[in-house]
Amino acid sequence: MEKHSYNVNLKWEKDRLGTLSSNELPSKIEVATPPEFDKGIPNIWSPEHLYTASILSCFMTTFLAVAEFSKFEFIDFQCSSDGILEKVEGKYLMTQVIIKPVLTIIDPNDTEKANRILQKSEKACLISNSIKTEVLVQPTFNFQ
Repeated sequence: MEKHSYNVNLKWEKDRLGTLSSNELPSKIEVATPPEFDKGIPNIWSPEHLYTASILSCFMTTFLAVAEFSKFEFIDFQCSSDGILEKVEGKYLMTQVIIKPVLTIIDPNDTEKANRILQKSEKACLISNSIKTEVLVQPTFNFQ
């Protein structure tokens, strides 16, 4: 694969609020300092949310590719995540992201294979490979 570039623009609106956009995409996203910080704004996407979301969405797209390549069939995939922000040595860091996939499969005997594919997906995720944050995968399996 050759080198790619993904372009994102930011326009400051007021206070601690801005709007993200890209000439490559039709929608915009409001972003702000989260309410845990001074002058933060509740109910708006924050850099911390977007950071966690980038890991989560990369995990999903990587899982879909690995599952397809492995010819692994599943009925449903949903996932949530927790991005953990901590102060370490005087600096704020996203120290951990916990990914919680819920995978619905037909055969309980496929649980071990499903878990291997989920773990492999995290290891192959380009965002996970690009950061120093610890990423943990804590799957739940449902059967149908």
